[in-house]
Amino acid sequence: MASRPKFSPHACTSNQQTQPTLSFASSTELASQWIPLIECPANFPEKLFDTAVAQLIHHPEYNSTLILRSETISDSCEFFPPLVPELDRFHKSQCIHRKLLPRRPGRDASLEQYCTLYKANSTSPHTVLILTPITSEKDPLPYYHPRVSHLAFRYLPQPYSNTETPEGVIRIEVIPLPDTPLDQDSRIYRTCLALLDTLHRYGWGAMTNYQKRVMHDVLIPREHYQDLYLIMRERHKGLVDTWQEVTDPLKHVFEDIGIATYLMLLWKISFGNDDSNELNLSTEEPWKTWPRPPAGFVDIGCGNGLLTHILTSEGYDGHGIDVRERTSWKSYSSSTQQRLHVYAFNPLDSPLDSSFFPTGVFVIANHADELTPWAPVLSTLHSASGYLSIPCCAWDFDARYERSATTMFPIPPNPESGSAHTMDDFVTKLNLGGDGSNSSGYSMYRIWLATLGVHTGWETECDMLRIPSTRNWAIIGRRASPLVSRDEAVRNAEEIVQNVKDRAVFKPRKPEGKGDGH
Repeated sequence: MASRPKFSPHACTSNQQTQPTLSFASSTELASQWIPLIECPANFPEKLFDTAVAQLIHHPEYNSTLILRSETISDSCEFFPPLVPELDRFHKSQCIHRKLLPRRPGRDASLEQYCTLYKANSTSPHTVLILTPITSEKDPLPYYHPRVSHLAFRYLPQPYSNTETPEGVIRIEVIPLPDTPLDQDSRIYRTCLALLDTLHRYGWGAMTNYQKRVMHDVLIPREHYQDLYLIMRERHKGLVDTWQEVTDPLKHVFEDIGIATYLMLLWKISFGNDDSNELNLSTEEPWKTWPRPPAGFVDIGCGNGLLTHILTSEGYDGHGIDVRERTSWKSYSSSTQQRLHVYAFNPLDSPLDSSFFPTGVFVIANHADELTPWAPVLSTLHSASGYLSIPCCAWDFDARYERSATTMFPIPPNPESGSAHTMDDFVTKLNLGGDGSNSSGYSMYRIWLATLGVHTGWETECDMLRIPSTRNWAIIGRRASPLVSRDEAVRNAEEIVQNVKDRAVFKPRKPEGKGDGH
């Protein structure tokens, strides 16, 4: 795919303007004048303006870390509120009433806004989008929004000699609030520069049929995750101040709050008859009655124990096991400490401690390193209710993973059609490649883990978690695979264990400290 043309913005000045500025049609608004602020070559045709601005409308969070998301209140091609401006030479075509939700609701307020699209005539494409904040004395403009009463994105057609690549100019014009600086060092100019860059990128992406490399929110709706995460963050943010490890508390605390949030919602839809499109958080602690794994969870290689602590604090039954006790364990509540265990985990032992691996347990392998590939194998051998693996360092069963030396597990044919699944189809369906070429070591490791899940009898799923980590891919098994019978899955898992025993390379780590004293 061709690379995106260089983003070349420049401030608008009166002697540079080759196209007229916007103007109001209503005499009551003539006292206000539109001010062109910044523009750049569009590098995409006028007909794709709709596609580009749709991303701006529905994903404002991509331009501000202070915005969580937007929610559409109404979308009409007939009703236009009085606050929506009348423009000279353009007529209103569509008005989307949206609500901007802040990422920190305890600090920033939400904001409702009209997003109005305009056409030059009934047959032309949209060429103007105006954002109009809805404010009052009670609900003033929040900090994260530019100090404007209206902000316009425009596509200005500009014919070139090469008509095969029609281009124009995209421009931002504003109606600023009184006494708002507009110079190139001002906050409003820098905000509009970022907005214009985003619009330029979206337009080019639309023209080149850009496909997202990764897909978030495959299993859990984004809104459900974000709304519950905000609650969990408020409940557990104090852990930052009591952090006992030398690692960064901001990263680790909020990362594990995110993983716990995801697991709570995953279990809710996996172990009950709940409609995943419904999430009622209006009652106090509704998750206390949500469906959960029938035999609780086990967090293998639990490290600092934070994930186990958050889940058990919210009423979930489970244990965390690790080869050594961490400093942070003693900082948790006594009930959590009773759930954290020093355990010399040896997957070659049979059977493993049934107090940690009862039938129906859900296995968590969160950055579990050497234990990562064992998660689906153990889940099969111990009749677990499922597993979630977030791989970090790449390990095979008894050595470092080497993509040049490690063979993918075969993907069985579809029993209904008898046709074989190609590896490309498998990777594409699960969105496992990430980089588009599947050539990185990490992407190949993810693919190998996914084929391992199928080989050991799981219907493998993949999701990208919204956590502050570059290692945020989740490989999930929560249902029996339709491609592999239970008996075959157990035989495959037992064969893996036997092969590791035969190689006699695997050396279980010894417990460090006092052993399982919890």
